[in-house]
Amino acid sequence: MKKTFNLEDLDCANCAAKMEAAINKMDEVKSASVSFFTQKLTVEAEGDVTDDLMKKIAKVCRKVEPDCRIIL
Repeated sequence: MKKTFNLEDLDCANCAAKMEAAINKMDEVKSASVSFFTQKLTVEAEGDVTDDLMKKIAKVCRKVEPDCRIIL
């Protein structure tokens, strides 16, 4: 299943690329895309995109960009 989320306070394209790479390394994630220009995160998982998965993704994102929030 694929879902798209809005991002808040993503400050640079380099951070977006780092976040995308880190999310794509996660076992549960089939593919992920982070767009700095549209401030959007698209996640595709093998099954449903669950709250647990989004909590893990948010934790990975905070390591790269501490101020960035995923609007669920």
